Amino acid sequence: MNEDFITLTIEKQKKIALIAHDNKKADLIDWCEEHKDILKQHILCGTGTTARMITDKTGLLVKGYNSGPLGGDQQIGAKIVEGKVDFIIFFSDPLTAQPHDPDVKALLRIAQVYDIPIANNRASADFMITSSFMDQAYDHKVINFNKNILERSKTL
Repeated sequence: MNEDFITLTIEKQKKIALIAHDNKKADLIDWCEEHKDILKQHILCGTGTTARMITDKTGLLVKGYNSGPLGGDQQIGAKIVEGKVDFIIFFSDPLTAQPHDPDVKALLRIAQVYDIPIANNRASADFMITSSFMDQAYDHKVINFNKNILERSKTL
């Protein structure tokens, strides 16, 4: 536990979360249809309504959690912490106020803490999904949480 960082691996088969605000759901569904051949090689999950709509309209198997306003963003964040989500496509709507905005910010924060790739729009999603890293494992460094807890527990 001497290292400040540890190396985690995002495996070749990615665990991808698919999320979209209401005004962006149709865009995300179109994007999923466009990239269906790539997406079907990975493990997919998403917030409730979005996951259901993607499955219904594209045939992709997407495990659904709660709807975003009912805690779905927080569930996805918890899956990041558990190592069960390692890639996020989140078509957010920057022009409409969201009642669960604190949840969205918490999700974005935890994705940053765990160094999780996250796309917030079609262009970034296109770049990420067509990256050469999609076909291989990827090692990335994150804070050594065990060391951090040990050090914090000594100072508090």
